[in-house]
Amino acid sequence: MSDPKPKTLQEAVKYFSDPDNCLKWLVAKRWPDGVVRCPHCARTDATFLPNLRKWQCKSAHGSRQFSAKVGTIFEDSPLPLEKWLVALWMVCNCKNGVSSWEIHRTIGVTQKTAWFMLHRIRKGLQDESAGKLGGEVEVDETFIGGKARNMHIDKRERRITGTGGRDKTIVFGALERGGRVRAAVVTDRKKAGLQAQVRSHVKAGAALYSDALRSYDGLAQEYAHQVIDHAEKYVDGLIHTNGLENFWSLFKRGINGTYVSVEPFHLFRYLDEQSFRYNYRGSNEHPISDLDRFDRALSQTNNKRLTYSEVTGKDGATCF
Repeated sequence: MSDPKPKTLQEAVKYFSDPDNCLKWLVAKRWPDGVVRCPHCARTDATFLPNLRKWQCKSAHGSRQFSAKVGTIFEDSPLPLEKWLVALWMVCNCKNGVSSWEIHRTIGVTQKTAWFMLHRIRKGLQDESAGKLGGEVEVDETFIGGKARNMHIDKRERRITGTGGRDKTIVFGALERGGRVRAAVVTDRKKAGLQAQVRSHVKAGAALYSDALRSYDGLAQEYAHQVIDHAEKYVDGLIHTNGLENFWSLFKRGINGTYVSVEPFHLFRYLDEQSFRYNYRGSNEHPISDLDRFDRALSQTNNKRLTYSEVTGKDGATCF
């Protein structure tokens, strides 16, 4: 009888409550060719120790025993895969994200642990696709930051020192129509920085659409660049940035409604998370199921270690 695959969150919680199912699933993504390799010396004849759910390498070195977690975002975590895989499923498939408090209540860990887990998962969701965007590409930038009316007076006085976007973080985005999106935190909206981002993410010769910000002036030498002036209208045939505006709307909905407060130095990880869900959203012609999205995320977790000290600058000994 074939092993039924989970299709919903409820089925995933039930399926991954079995440690053997978790190990089998991770091994299939960790070593897709079916050959378990020692992460330290790459030998392929390690002995499986079923009582420990680990392997033991036949070479003599300091780390002969290793688990499937080694070399992934799960490495050195005392939490079992039963909790990790459910958290990963939730992050991949909740349209507006999932907060650390919800992870804390769902899988039974502390909120602090859930917060660190989410950052490690976002590390795994970082875009691995090679190549630049092509075809028809929209570029735009937006401001991300807390609303002054929602802040405590002490925090508002510390963080809000001007009007408009002065105290907010600037984010640049490029969206290939019918394809992928790329987003990154930038220091300013000046010409040099924004045009460098365009060249970094978009193929030369692509059809490029932007708003009337002067920083994009001059790109017509390398791209089929057309501009929409939002002071006059938002759409002129194919000339618009509505696809990217939709992405910003989804992203801000998650920031304001789910995460509420995001420090600027962590913002790029939240962009990675939202970009992953957007890039693997599927369509009527090419549907992507929750399981497909989860599998894709799990296959990206290799070689993406993130320690507690890297996230916070503090010792992680008391995190769990």
